[in-house]
Amino acid sequence: MIDRILNLSKSQSFFLFGPRGSGKSTWLREQFKADAYWIDLLNQRMEFDLAKDPDLLLDRWKANGKKPWIVIDEVQKLPRILDVVHRGIEEHRIRFALTGSSARKLRRGGANLLGGRAASRELFPFSALELGALFNLDQALQFGLLPRLWTDPNLGASDRVDALFAYVQTYLKEEVAAEQLVRNLDPFRRFLLSAAQSNAQIVNQAKLERDAGVPQKQVARHYEILVDTLIGFFLEPFHGSLRKRQTSKSKFYFFDTGIVRALKDQAGESLNVSTYEYGELFETFLMNEFVKLRSALNLHWTFSYLRTKEGVEIDLIIEKPRGKPTLIEIKSKTSVGPADVGPLVQLGKAVEHEQAYVLSRDTHASEIKGIRCLPWAQGLREIFDQPES
Repeated sequence: MIDRILNLSKSQSFFLFGPRGSGKSTWLREQFKADAYWIDLLNQRMEFDLAKDPDLLLDRWKANGKKPWIVIDEVQKLPRILDVVHRGIEEHRIRFALTGSSARKLRRGGANLLGGRAASRELFPFSALELGALFNLDQALQFGLLPRLWTDPNLGASDRVDALFAYVQTYLKEEVAAEQLVRNLDPFRRFLLSAAQSNAQIVNQAKLERDAGVPQKQVARHYEILVDTLIGFFLEPFHGSLRKRQTSKSKFYFFDTGIVRALKDQAGESLNVSTYEYGELFETFLMNEFVKLRSALNLHWTFSYLRTKEGVEIDLIIEKPRGKPTLIEIKSKTSVGPADVGPLVQLGKAVEHEQAYVLSRDTHASEIKGIRCLPWAQGLREIFDQPES
């Protein structure tokens, strides 16, 4: 078992959302062992029975020893059952652990989200800090960080490639088609390819319309599906003193580098460090590390990026509830020099900030023109105040 960084109290009920394959069920089984009655809504018979009569949930809980916890896996498949969950919390003081692929999907369906009686958290694929000494950057960039690809010792490179392609097909079949999120899968498949090719870039809906043959309104809806199912996230432009000089369009990042490569049909191809693809994947990997750690540690930080109309850019700006922002530039190179801190020096004069970093594959820490230039893992631990494993 890999210890997950998940700051979640077991004193109250909670939702645990995350993309398929991120390890939600595995984590819950390890946490609760024999202390919970388990409902798996991927079990078709179980789903069928509860869909006919949601009250069966409490009847079966009573018949199985009235355990202190009930786990309902993939709760989004049966939103009506949340009314029974609500009653179980109020009348029987049961605590519930509820997993799903998205809170927004439940909200949009008008589901009962328990009125604050349950915390809401997210779990993503492994982070580098969770893997510790097991982590390998090249493997992470090439195949991603889905737990199955790291915990099964019998998987070879070809097995990982097959698993990634299977994940994409399962996502299309079970998340998109089965939930009737789109009427026709073929345009959505074309959109996925174009979106993957635009990963880590500013979203250009007109270009996606041309490339995928999907109207811009449908492009926007398809991006909503990716966000709703936690397959990716938008990085919004920074709203500060430079807003009149900067772009107002968002960037989009997929949640896993291996999935990006599978969507582009590149999962089985070797990865060359001197290519644009490598730099894009390294940036995607680090952006996701920030998202994972913010969620795991339950930090209320806001992430954004800044790019002026002249093309000068800061990759990531972190705004905390208190204090000044932190500015971060991401470089995939192994040697950082004065030219690499240029954007931070230039824009840092206009954005009042607490600290600025360049995070890279350089193995040596340095300070250039007041900018902390750190190996990426050291930078993550310093920014998130995490001990070295």
